[in-house]
Amino acid sequence: MLSGCGRALPAALGRAVRGWAAAGRRRVSTSWAPVGAAFDAKQQRSRPTGPSTGLFGVPELSCPEGFQEAQEKALQETEELVQKACTTLPGPQTVMIFDQLSDALCRVADLADFVKIAHPSFAFREAAEEACRNIGTMVEKLNTDIELCQSLKRLLANKEVTDSLDPETRKVAELFMFDFEISGIHLDEEKRKKAVNLNVRILDLCNQFLIGAHLPNKIDKHMLPEHIRYNFAVEGNYVQISGLHADCSDDLVREAAYKIFLYPNAEQLDCLEELLTSRNSLAQLVGYNTFAHRALQGTMAKTPEKVMQFLEILSDRLFQRTLKDFEMMEEMKMKLNPQNSKLMPWDHPYYSGVLRAERYNIEPSLYCPFFSLGACMEGLNFLFNQLLGISLYAEQTEKGELWCEDVRKLAVVHENEGLLGYIYCDFFQRADKPHQDCHFTIRGGRLTEDGKYQLPVVVLMLSLPHSARSSPTLLTPGMMENLFHEMGHAMHSMLGRTRYQHVTGTRCATDFAEVPSILMEYFASDYRVVNQFAKHYQTGQSLPKSMVSRLCESKKICAAADMQLQVFYAVLDQLYHGEHPLKRSTTEILEETQEKFYGLPYVPNTAWQLRFSHLVGYGAKYYSYLMSRAIASMVWKQCFVQNPFDRAMGERYRREMLAHGGGKEPMLMVQGMLQKSPSVEDFVDALVSDLDQDFETFFMDS
Repeated sequence: MLSGCGRALPAALGRAVRGWAAAGRRRVSTSWAPVGAAFDAKQQRSRPTGPSTGLFGVPELSCPEGFQEAQEKALQETEELVQKACTTLPGPQTVMIFDQLSDALCRVADLADFVKIAHPSFAFREAAEEACRNIGTMVEKLNTDIELCQSLKRLLANKEVTDSLDPETRKVAELFMFDFEISGIHLDEEKRKKAVNLNVRILDLCNQFLIGAHLPNKIDKHMLPEHIRYNFAVEGNYVQISGLHADCSDDLVREAAYKIFLYPNAEQLDCLEELLTSRNSLAQLVGYNTFAHRALQGTMAKTPEKVMQFLEILSDRLFQRTLKDFEMMEEMKMKLNPQNSKLMPWDHPYYSGVLRAERYNIEPSLYCPFFSLGACMEGLNFLFNQLLGISLYAEQTEKGELWCEDVRKLAVVHENEGLLGYIYCDFFQRADKPHQDCHFTIRGGRLTEDGKYQLPVVVLMLSLPHSARSSPTLLTPGMMENLFHEMGHAMHSMLGRTRYQHVTGTRCATDFAEVPSILMEYFASDYRVVNQFAKHYQTGQSLPKSMVSRLCESKKICAAADMQLQVFYAVLDQLYHGEHPLKRSTTEILEETQEKFYGLPYVPNTAWQLRFSHLVGYGAKYYSYLMSRAIASMVWKQCFVQNPFDRAMGERYRREMLAHGGGKEPMLMVQGMLQKSPSVEDFVDALVSDLDQDFETFFMDS
């Protein structure tokens, strides 16, 4: 039985009805149900009936061929809007047309970006991949279209007009101009063509690198000791190694997996080197010293020099703590494997976990019965209702709307403002689905020409186990925290209700985009929050406070070493995207950086960088996780630690940080929330203080 499934739905719906009636908004959907029940394994879901629609309700996407039709419509609309932009007098309407142009392309590209990796059908994935490539090519061409750029230049050059624009409209106009500038609009025709070709080539290299980063390596099975072969997939005479097996208790299995999975692949190495070289060439072509300088425009950090300052200060502050963590891990390894006790890179994740479990008895199976998926969703529902006046309801889908029958669709409803948008929850494991937790924007919110609001649509993708015959889906503490994290992104998308979709929701600076999601991890670690929903699925017993306390305290074990590892990754990312040509090979840079910023020895004949898939989406921005965590920590301690359900603070958080999407300078949003402008030292202090935080201070009885 799932906790909280019988909450007072009619009263909540009544509030929504009154709110919408007063505001002339959409009517209540009669197909809504309590959110917890939607994830209850025992609930019998009725199959959609009636005429079939397409994916996400897009009629064209009832079959793979529909992507061709959808992109043709988008490209035709694009041509019309380009013509309109070029003939419109400078004013707010210019920015509106540019945003319509962006929306027309993004409605196909964003949706295709999700479908190409998540749809069970190869035909759909292939069609989506082609659509992404074609739309991407069109975007690069538009970003070097002189006549289109001139229409925006006329607007920004007219002081009387720009002074009359509201701050968001002016910011969006400047962002569109920035897109032109970083694409080389100021170059002569030959160089502009080169910029377009480089962008297209970079897109292809990114896709190639991502595929290669996840491909397994294989080795003749006779080269492995027979007693460890069963840990890997065997095909004929070969053993397939598709990951690091970081949680395996056998040191030899982890060592073998590390050395084989990370063995250099010449083709992948060439791909990475060409990708880094192409990015640098493009950056220099359009006037930047390095790709990092280009990538960090518009972020909180602003320059690679500021990023390296942040990382170096943090590394110095972590150094002694990290050494102590490594000493603890090595002592544990000596205890369990005295014949081979030297600590190696494949040991860090395993032995830090062993130390946490031994000291605090945090065996996941003890916690899972308290974290049924339905109960966790009701917990999120309660939290959002208390903080923001928002409720989540499950909505019945139409035939053909979903790509897999176990996907759930949630309506996000504000008590006064009505329906804010939709979240599709693709939570469960399936064959060929990526094992990654992430948030996808399918459609951005924006104010349309007729004065209505285009509702945002997002997907949250997790890899949760299916329910068992005798129990609902049960989450480990880590899964529960990841669910809260991704829902933080979703709420950002729902509440970043900007006028322009170009800056809606999570379309903001990368080093700010992770703040709302990481902040949710703090809520997930607070007993006052967890106590609202963590009930044993059979007995209804609440999760004991002592168990939550142990779980939170355990997170501090080896936390410095874990953070040091992230610093190493972030520094490596900066060096790869810094001055070119690189002074050494990417592997030599890896070896040197690992020694200086991590501490565990480099393993010869390995090339971890070839599996560093974040180099694609987070090129020169991997530091963002650490900087966002620092801000989330400051927001938590200053605004929510006293009362995680404080409605006034929730409204302030929405007003200052969530509402603007990318339509306001990120540091101004942080200043508005914290009432001060944090320095690099403040960021570092926040991260280091978390390592010492006494979590018991969070566990005051409400």
